[in-house]
Amino acid sequence: MTRDLRPGGKAGLRLGVNIDHVATVRNARGAGYPDPVRAALMAAEAGADGITAHLREDRRHITDDDIARLSAELTVPLNLEMAATDEMFAIAMRHRPHAAMFVPEKREERTTEGGLDAAGLHNVLAPMVAELGAARIRVSLFVEPEARQIEAALRLGAPVIELHTGRYAELAGDARAEELRRLADAAALAAKNGIEVHAGHGLTFDNVQGVAAIPQLRELNIGHFLVGEALFVGLGESVRRMRELMDAAR
Repeated sequence: MTRDLRPGGKAGLRLGVNIDHVATVRNARGAGYPDPVRAALMAAEAGADGITAHLREDRRHITDDDIARLSAELTVPLNLEMAATDEMFAIAMRHRPHAAMFVPEKREERTTEGGLDAAGLHNVLAPMVAELGAARIRVSLFVEPEARQIEAALRLGAPVIELHTGRYAELAGDARAEELRRLADAAALAAKNGIEVHAGHGLTFDNVQGVAAIPQLRELNIGHFLVGEALFVGLGESVRRMRELMDAAR
């Protein structure tokens, strides 16, 4: 299920909901709840166009069983975030998600810290991108808004990039405005070269509209904030409110 047009015939902006931190809460007690698959189904019911889940090497939140259940039960596309390793490549090929997004991964980080160096990892990524694409899995690269990384995505033949918005989310005032310009310029460059552009990381009700207004963007992936806000208003209302803000920005 995707949204190609929004009210008034405007170009649509899809919302992907990352359910990793529902699993973080579950794993804090070693219990079977809260269930991230249930959260994914609720998010889809509330208007999410897709679900994102990051299967990390250390399985700190999402587990292999979660990916298997998401693959079997979702009625919206699954975007599997993964490191560029043989293990994760094999898992993606086994489950055949709608999309596989390569992200940088360090065991000591709390969350993803910046974009993937697609340029520096060309030789590692090239065979994986080719084989995933041949398996009809849509490959995405999570990168910084830099021409060098967009050029690398072009050389790799990746059909999608996701721009890292973490720096934008952390800044304020003129610095944030400048970072927003960087994101807009990168989105325009990628789209001009035939790459579909997504964005995500650190987006909230307060800062999403600046990014959502970038016309070349086709999807935002948002997780931690929506899960946190769900503690106060419920997951459905959290997703619906984000959806409203994104639509209003268009």
